[in-house]
Amino acid sequence: MIFDDFTLARVLHIVSIVGWIGGVWFVTFVVMPSIARTASPADRLHAFHRIEQGFSVQAKFWVILAGVSGFWMTWRADMWSRFAETSYWWMHAMLGLWLVFAAMLFIAEPLVLHRRMAESPSPERDFNLMVWVHRVLSVIALVTVLGAMAGAHGLM
Repeated sequence: MIFDDFTLARVLHIVSIVGWIGGVWFVTFVVMPSIARTASPADRLHAFHRIEQGFSVQAKFWVILAGVSGFWMTWRADMWSRFAETSYWWMHAMLGLWLVFAAMLFIAEPLVLHRRMAESPSPERDFNLMVWVHRVLSVIALVTVLGAMAGAHGLM
């Protein structure tokens, strides 16, 4: 068997997306509704912060792995020109979604959001906003994954 770095990168990329987006969906559609059902409105943000700490390291790992493997495949196969073509919109969507999550996980959360959660003057409103943002990002992620899989298999 001959080692194929591109195939390995593709496998790592798919696994990282499953871990990353699967985790986002679990948090969005299981953890957050559970918190909304069991915690008082004033305690929901704190409850989320407590649970989210367990996902933070995993989310960062998956996002880094997705970025590194995606960059490797783009570089290795010289796919840079795809970013200049609208027919490869899903490449733009993947990069855009990755940039949003990387910025949230590595910049916004440590510099702003953790302090905001701890000192929120309106925890109920902040929790509801966080639920809304997670839902929007989950739908964008779904469209992106569908487009990427269809595009990578010649359906677009």
